[in-house]
This record gives sequence, structure tokens and C-alpha cells, in this order.
Amino acid sequence: MSESKYFSQRRDFLGGMAATAAAIGLGELIASAQAADSGASTAFQTWLESIPGKYRQVYDAPSPNNGFALIWSHVFLMTGAQGYNVPESELGVVVVLRHSAIPIAFRDEVWEKYKLGEFFKVNDPATKSPALRNPFAYIKPGDMPLPEAALDKLVARGVKIAVCNTAIHHQSARLAQQLGVPHESVKQDWLAAVLPGVQVVPSGVLAVNGAQSKGCSYCFAG
Repeated sequence: MSESKYFSQRRDFLGGMAATAAAIGLGELIASAQAADSGASTAFQTWLESIPGKYRQVYDAPSPNNGFALIWSHVFLMTGAQGYNVPESELGVVVVLRHSAIPIAFRDEVWEKYKLGEFFKVNDPATKSPALRNPFAYIKPGDMPLPEAALDKLVARGVKIAVCNTAIHHQSARLAQQLGVPHESVKQDWLAAVLPGVQVVPSGVLAVNGAQSKGCSYCFAG
């Protein structure tokens, strides 16, 4: 993804956040985006403590970027075991899906229901049209250049996947506003569609920081 395209999307995100705040109230936006209860905090801390291995890496994914955060995770696992001469269990990998990368964490149903391929500008590799399914998990042949990098396969190998609750809140509010439907119903649909093995975290930037505090080297994957 080019730097100019990334910052263009970032401007769109911030502009959309301002418009959403005006529409639904800044206080509600902030309050709903924060994971304030102790249960969420405990779950986040427990998730951080579960990062395995001696050699650790975190991939920061603010955009789908053709699934490169997942692809690079697979490459790290594949080459790290060889390079460090250790079993794969000694490699800890974290992928943080934030900003516009959050649909990678969702089941097919919400991709189709809310036309997430169009909203997040992700095309189906088979049809070359906006995706109505998640082409990064439970994939079909040809979806990804390295099939072993599919999200579900990485989770099975111990990769820790986080998805940003703040982005879920804001992006679902933007889409709800476009569709003229209640925000909370869209948001709850998205949260219910989070794939098995994916941890909803208070924010993606917090998860990136938390992973680094647990010894993960940082890699930008956007």
C-alpha cells in the first residue's frame, strides 16, 4: 500500500469520525469506544500474557493490504524455525487488525449483509468485484498466494489475532449512518461475527503497545 493512499484513507477515517461524532454525540462515541469495565481489562491482560515463544513479532495492520499481515506471519513462522533452529512453539506472533483492516476478523455473513468488500475496498480474488465474503479466512483455492496464511490456519498454529473495538465502533457507526439503520444493531452484528480465536481488544494501538511491552518486535503491515 502506498504512503499517499494510506494517508488518504486516514484522512477519510478522521473526517468520518468527526461527522459521526456530530451525528451521534461525541460523548457517546468516546464512551462506547472505551472498554471501561474490569472484565474487558482482565481479558486483554490475559490475552497479552498468552503470547508464546522466545522470539516474538507483532504485525500492525491498519488496512487489509491484501492480507500481508497474515502472509508475513506465516513467513515468520516458516523461516524463524529454520533461522533460529527452534521449534515453532518458540515463535510468538501477534497480528493487530485495526482501522480499516477489521473486516479480516469477521465471518462471511456480515461481509455479505453489509457489503463490506465495497465499504472497505476489498475485492474478491475470484470475481474481481467487491467481496461478499471474507477472502482471508476459510479460503477458497486462489484466494491467497500462500494458503497456509489463512487466518483460521494461523490461529490453529498459535498466532494471536486482535481486532480493534474502537474501530469496530466507529466504522459500524459510519456504515449505519450511510444505510440509515440503528448503529447499535450494526455494531452488535459485527461483534457477533468475530471469528473464533480472534480477541476483541479495547483499541488496536493499545494492542500494538501491549504486544511490544511483552517483547514483540514491531512490523508495520499496512
